[in-house]
Amino acid sequence: MELITFILVVLLFVVLVSIKQINQYERGVRFTLGVFSGIMEPGWRLVIPIFQSFQKVDIRIKAVDVPDQNAITKDNVSITINAVIYYKVSDAAKAFIEVEDFQYAISQYSQTTMRNIVGEVTLDELLSSRDKIADRIREIVDTETDSWGLKVNNVELKDVGLSENMQRTIAKQAEAERERRAIIINSEGELAASENIAKAAQMLSEAPGALHLRTLQSINDMSSDQSNTVVWMIPTEVLRALDGFTKK
Repeated sequence: MELITFILVVLLFVVLVSIKQINQYERGVRFTLGVFSGIMEPGWRLVIPIFQSFQKVDIRIKAVDVPDQNAITKDNVSITINAVIYYKVSDAAKAFIEVEDFQYAISQYSQTTMRNIVGEVTLDELLSSRDKIADRIREIVDTETDSWGLKVNNVELKDVGLSENMQRTIAKQAEAERERRAIIINSEGELAASENIAKAAQMLSEAPGALHLRTLQSINDMSSDQSNTVVWMIPTEVLRALDGFTKK
């Protein structure tokens, strides 16, 4: 009786030790005698002691912060750039068996890929098309890490750093561009104003009495303000005519 009780206790202990819990966001990679024997789904699973072992793999989306990388653009501008990569484990068995540390591996490969892609574009393209460049990096990294059982969901370029000399150069270039646009806008305004003045002068010259009416309107506008002083310039021909009239 005592032997049976002992055996039952031992069996119960073995069963309890064999029960392993796999959470919903995990998958278990099981090995039997050192050989991969299957994926353990979420829930309570049995793992036979000594003969079997397992390793949990988190399949949630992870964010890898790619540190600052020194790179040179296609037009030979030195920059520093960093990014963040969002990925998840799509195949737990490959992620655990094919690569030793998949998080470290994807970080290192992303750094190399980012430097290579930056070297293929100019600084203007990098600053104006960051989304397209980030998507190219994502495609390359996703293709390479597919054999590792990983799926890259997104890549975001966070900061593009420039040297102080380059920042001053870009600021001067932007200021020169603003001045150029201001000159163009002013010249276009002056051209439009001159065209309107020419049209108005032509219309006044073609309409009989229009010029006199315009003159009277101007005199009325000036006389409305008592602080204005109006000086009339009389042609010398009129003065000579008046002088001849007084002599008679």
